[in-house]
Amino acid sequence: MSKDFDQFADELEKAIMEEMRQEYSEKVIEIFLNPKNLGKIENADGYGKVKGSCGDTMEIFLVVKDNLITDAKFTTDGCGTTVVCGSMITELIKNKNTDQALQIDAEKVLHELGGLPEADQHCAKLAADTLHDAILTYFKNKREP
Repeated sequence: MSKDFDQFADELEKAIMEEMRQEYSEKVIEIFLNPKNLGKIENADGYGKVKGSCGDTMEIFLVVKDNLITDAKFTTDGCGTTVVCGSMITELIKNKNTDQALQIDAEKVLHELGGLPEADQHCAKLAADTLHDAILTYFKNKREP
């Protein structure tokens, strides 16, 4: 019985992966299977939290030294595509200065991922909006004594 179940599970996994490959790039699938930078940073220099149009919420935490983003992490209660976009944007901003990071938008995230189906593109906007919120919070905190 266990052998039959294992075979069924293997076939199901192959079918799911094949279906994913019809809609998503290999880059998206790789990040989905192995997301980076999930988690929180205590006492982050910058923090943003945004609720997207679909109801997903994302948080981004930044460590900034001399205007350079040295670490970034994110959390989300969203779908797999939201996780992929959070992972991608946090990778894109590491070792960039805050001005460079502010230039990263949803289009850049989509380009780096090799695109997303139209129904999932709002996830890239959520990631970009959350990043911008985190950077603006960093600037605000930096100005306050």
